[in-house]
Amino acid sequence: MRNEYEVNRAIDRYSDMIKRLCLVYLKNNADTEDIFQTVFMKYLLSETEFKSDEHEKAWFVRVTINSCKDLLKSLFRKNAVPLDAIAELSEEITQENSDVLETVLSLPKKYKEVVYLYFYEEYTAVEISKILGKKVNTVYTLLSRAKAMLRERLGGDEFE
Repeated sequence: MRNEYEVNRAIDRYSDMIKRLCLVYLKNNADTEDIFQTVFMKYLLSETEFKSDEHEKAWFVRVTINSCKDLLKSLFRKNAVPLDAIAELSEEITQENSDVLETVLSLPKKYKEVVYLYFYEEYTAVEISKILGKKVNTVYTLLSRAKAMLRERLGGDEFE
C-alpha cells in the first residue's frame, strides 16, 4: 500500500490526464468522477514498483482505459436509464399504455418474465431460453399463453 505523499503526488501529476481519458471514453462527468476515484484507489492499493515515470504514466493510462471499458460493458450500465429520460418517458405514458403495463405486471411471474424480455427488451425466444434456462418451445408456449391472458384482460387483438 502506498503512503499519502505518493498518492497526492500521483494525483497532482496525472489527474488531468485521467479525467480527459475518462471523458473521451464515457462522455459523462459523473462516471468520470467514479472512474477517477477507482483508478487512484487501485494505485493506493497497488504494490507495483515502477521502473520510471513513463512506466508509471503508462500504468495509469492502462488502468484508466480498462476501468472505463469495464464500466461501459457492465450489465448495470447496459440496463441503466438516466433519470431525465424516465421523467420524459413518464410524461409520454398515456392511460392506455399505463393500463397495458399494469396488466403485464399483474401476470404470474413466469409469464411476466417472458413478456418483458420479448416485448420490452426485444430478445428473441432463443435468447430468452438461454437467459431463463428454459427450452425454446417452453418460451414460445409461455409467450402464447401470456398473449392470450393479455388479450382476455385488455380485450382486443393487439398482442398478436
